[in-house]
Amino acid sequence: MTWTQSPMARRIHGERLAVLGWGRAVLLQFAHPLVAAGVAEHSSFDEAPVEFLRRTYRTVHAMLGLTFGPEERARAVAARINGIHDRVHGKLTEPAGIFPAGLTYSARDPELLRWVHATLIESALLSWDRFVEPLTAEEKDRYCAEASMVGPLLGVPSDLLPATVSDLDAYLRGMYESGAIHVTRTARTLSARLLSPPLGPLGWPFVELVRLTAVGLLPAPVRSAYGFEWDASKERALQGVGALLRNTRRLVPAALREWPESRTREPPTAPPATSVLEKLVGRVSRG
Repeated sequence: MTWTQSPMARRIHGERLAVLGWGRAVLLQFAHPLVAAGVAEHSSFDEAPVEFLRRTYRTVHAMLGLTFGPEERARAVAARINGIHDRVHGKLTEPAGIFPAGLTYSARDPELLRWVHATLIESALLSWDRFVEPLTAEEKDRYCAEASMVGPLLGVPSDLLPATVSDLDAYLRGMYESGAIHVTRTARTLSARLLSPPLGPLGWPFVELVRLTAVGLLPAPVRSAYGFEWDASKERALQGVGALLRNTRRLVPAALREWPESRTREPPTAPPATSVLEKLVGRVSRG
């Protein structure tokens, strides 16, 4: 089974509600001081509404291209991501947790990419359970295994990425215990921009939903480190939103709740000997 032909990848990434886990994932990524430094130095959240929507559109369609696209599109998406990462490197200007001032960072660092990958996979599984429907342990393991196959396209050996939920949990636990995850002032500044996108009054319901899900799904220690307020009423609101989305989803036609790309290319009943992703990974490995 391969990433582009995987029923779990298609099932999870094809659902529009899956993006509700992204805010949480990004906040966790910012909680790594080297990731936060790279984003602060090489990106910007201070942009007009149109540019914000364009950025969101590009992010969504990159995910869809890797999951559902033909070989040409998947290769182009990976090359575009790698090209962006090539330009993101620098040095910490001040100490950050266990990392000393002057330490160099690079977005092509496999360990940083590993952290980003793990936060996305865990957040996707968590948001799916909360807002769509519960997954079995076997389904979660299959998703983790399938997700690890995209690693070599982005410069990460597939065996470095967690292939089961147990592997994922062990890796995340180790990162928290190591002290590598430390919310800095830079991370707090980035989080404020992330949770206040320039959408104006008409975008208020969407912004509030993003804030509630992103903050509410964070691990409690990370949420506290950011300084986000959370109490029983907010927890009830999060649970209520989850119940509302799950119940409403059952009434919405698949054509509306799924991304169009997920419905345009059905996976073959029997995967060919050399799949699209296998060919791409092979080419990357050969240089």
